[in-house]
Amino acid sequence: MERTDTDRTLELLWRRTLGTPQGRRGPKQRVSVDEVIRAAIAVADEEGLPAFSMRKVAERLGLKLMSIYTYVPGRGELIGLMVDEVMGEPELTPHSGDVRDRLTGVARQLWDEFHRHPWLLQIGDSRPWIGPNISDRYEWQLAAVEGAGLSDIAMDQIVTTIAAFTAGAARMSIDARRTAETSGISDAQWWAANAPVLERVMPEGRYPISGRVGTAAGQEYNAVADPDRTFRFGLDRILDGVEAMLATSTAG
Repeated sequence: MERTDTDRTLELLWRRTLGTPQGRRGPKQRVSVDEVIRAAIAVADEEGLPAFSMRKVAERLGLKLMSIYTYVPGRGELIGLMVDEVMGEPELTPHSGDVRDRLTGVARQLWDEFHRHPWLLQIGDSRPWIGPNISDRYEWQLAAVEGAGLSDIAMDQIVTTIAAFTAGAARMSIDARRTAETSGISDAQWWAANAPVLERVMPEGRYPISGRVGTAAGQEYNAVADPDRTFRFGLDRILDGVEAMLATSTAG
């Protein structure tokens, strides 16, 4: 049976278990698959996924463009290898504490990972490549609620909900940081620049609730928003719900 790009990519993902698959016929390869993946991660970290290309990876390694395809089938497959590689960076230490502590650790690991590699938030992962590190990660995440009395589906839903929430909160945090860096002005300076016109179109009393709340928030955050605080607040509310679910399950 003819090997497909899917077969080849899965073999590359599991190369440390199966052994590095043979590339296409041609001259002896100058670099390893691991080096290609590390170079690709560096490009994505520096430039983001929209600007990421096979050509830039090849240039970083001092290779010709077409030679990259002797290592990996294509751009999408390389990104899958990159994702699995960065998921193997943090140590999956044994969980400790109660379920709340464990799930907080799960969310914090994701939060830190998104900030190290913001391009992860630019990937559509509805059908991720199933590699060893993503498999180990999922097993570790589920272990945070194993034995708590939840159904298998509830366990998956809790882990998925925390991952989705953390991704959204991290995106807001990264966008705020990027906006400040690219604009060259602080949130306070931005508000000051907008204030004269806003005072004309928003007379006192026009927006009584949002005016009061917005003023309180602005004074508290000294910024448009506080992404880290929003992350902590939202995570706590999710974990409140998990604890309520566990209490109901125990009572039942």
